Amino acid sequence: MGFSRKTQVNYEFQITNYELNMKENILLDKSFAFAIRVVNAYKYLIEDKKEYVLSKQFLRSGTSIGANSEEAVGGQSKAVFISKISIAYKEARETKYWIKLLKATNYFGESQANSLLEDLDELLKIIGKIQITSKGNS
Repeated sequence: MGFSRKTQVNYEFQITNYELNMKENILLDKSFAFAIRVVNAYKYLIEDKKEYVLSKQFLRSGTSIGANSEEAVGGQSKAVFISKISIAYKEARETKYWIKLLKATNYFGESQANSLLEDLDELLKIIGKIQITSKGNS
């Protein structure tokens, strides 16, 4: 499939080489890499499976995780940071729902869904820890 981890790793390598001088941010890196997988999975769903409704929801929530994480990092206050990181967490939970639904309705195979869910669970853990730490430091 076009959205396998192998594709993700190769693309992450290119990103890492391009941004050598930038401070590493694991959440931004992983959420961006996940968004790439989501876009590739979306292409697969519309081109190969001819699925246009669920896949659009999956695309929106899956790419929103990284977008809200970026907004959080660029936030002008602690309150904005906490708000945006909370939205990123909610979007990750929603994405999990869409992946499970796409798997249950046979649009994703088990290995496809499980691979996406593994990466998503890692993002949820990272964002969850950031939320706890940020709210504790308020």
